[in-house]
Amino acid sequence: MEKDATDHLPGEVEEADLGGQVRSAVGRLYRRFRNERPEGSLGDTALAVLTRLHKHGPQTLTELSEHDRVSPASMSQTVNRLTSAGYAVRTRDPDDGRKVLFSATVEGDELAGAARAQRNAWLDERLRALSAEDRTVIARAAALLSDIADS
Repeated sequence: MEKDATDHLPGEVEEADLGGQVRSAVGRLYRRFRNERPEGSLGDTALAVLTRLHKHGPQTLTELSEHDRVSPASMSQTVNRLTSAGYAVRTRDPDDGRKVLFSATVEGDELAGAARAQRNAWLDERLRALSAEDRTVIARAAALLSDIADS
């Protein structure tokens, strides 16, 4: 029996309750994504940074720490783990020799790609199990949540 995505929602959702429901659902989904990753000693934070390097190319420590809203010292520990494991390398910025750029190695790109593929496969399987109508609702919700996140 297929469940409708709105079966558990009352007819009128109170504004404060909606925020709580969204936070709860997004948090649970995020935790589930963290569980759907290749086995290994690389933690969630390091994998997230590696994925950013894989998707967006070389970044400075400042760019990485500002993106993740962490201190440069904290990000330094993360990139040190990545470079020590052979998943990232440090190079001089060709435009400003005082800056250091971090980029993913071939091994890092492979790991980031594998993690993304594994997470996408898990989610795609669950989305395929939904009705076309529910998938349309989720597509609209995803667009709206992206707009909220970008605001």
